Amino acid sequence: MKKKLGLLYGGKSAEHHVSLQTALAVINALEHDKFDIHPIYIAENGEWIKGPLLNGKVESVTSLQFSHGEALPPTALAPTLFQAEQSEGSFDVIFPLLHGPNGEDGTVQGLLELLNLPYVGNGVLASSAGMDKVIMKNIFAQAGLPQVNYVWFIRSEWEHNREKAYGVVEEELGYPCFVKPANLGSSVGISKCSNREELEGAFKEAFQFDRKIIIEQGIEAREIELGVLGNDKPQCSVAGEIIPKVEFYDYKAKYEDGNTALIIPAEIAEDEYAMLQELALRAFKALDCSGLVRADFFLTKDGQAYINEVNTMPGFTPFSMFPLLWKHTGVDYPQLIERLVELGLERHEEKQKIKYSF
Repeated sequence: MKKKLGLLYGGKSAEHHVSLQTALAVINALEHDKFDIHPIYIAENGEWIKGPLLNGKVESVTSLQFSHGEALPPTALAPTLFQAEQSEGSFDVIFPLLHGPNGEDGTVQGLLELLNLPYVGNGVLASSAGMDKVIMKNIFAQAGLPQVNYVWFIRSEWEHNREKAYGVVEEELGYPCFVKPANLGSSVGISKCSNREELEGAFKEAFQFDRKIIIEQGIEAREIELGVLGNDKPQCSVAGEIIPKVEFYDYKAKYEDGNTALIIPAEIAEDEYAMLQELALRAFKALDCSGLVRADFFLTKDGQAYINEVNTMPGFTPFSMFPLLWKHTGVDYPQLIERLVELGLERHEEKQKIKYSF
């Protein structure tokens, strides 16, 4: 019997268009004899629009950006709870293909929890902690995971005394350093700084996208990534390496000009891979993750590993690092999608065992 799969994509986020690319890829990879695919587009203004049932492949992201259709409140995801007269029932599972704030940060996951709907990917805690780089790094520090030095500021603190903020960065981190919005992905708003002038510009750029920013010490190291898949017994993919042809792996290098080489599997020693695998699984468990995570590391010439971050909804087109890592591990793209749906249903079933009265 077909599963009624709701795909949530778009979103009120600077990563809106990345989400559209993900949705297009997933729709065209799904087997229509296994799923009834219901697209739900979240426009950039936050409006939810339900599109028609999809019966085949979709040509472009433009056809997924519904301007006309059934506008619906988010609670309509479970009509049996709120509109008993509707006979079609609620979805069997929701797949949030959302990147960035208002989707990857636990907000949509919280809604789905309240509606008691199965969904793919990480839960509220892991999503919110994984979205906020400061909270994530604080948790990693508590778990004893090695990291580069970092400092962080909120906008009002910086506006009150900008010189003090710049001084803290220069005293505690030095140059080069990287300035990032705390709650954003896809390298949006990130700058590499080599002097005070660049640092001042980077603060202004990052604060356009968030009220909180993080500044990390720059080091000479390779960028190695692993995919993690599972719930209580997660497994790691092979390792991959990112080699930007530009100064660092920014948004344009990721999505626009192709100025990046992805080396899979990464040319690292067996003991280095074992170390990274152990750190990736510790990070996954420290945030109480489920479903999927891409764990990103720095690996220095002397074999020292530092965890950079985890991404709880990584880039997910067939050409993104996470699916490519699993393809080289023996799990192709359609299989990966189906496995994630299974993991979402498995986690939901486990939650139904929880007792709420005594």
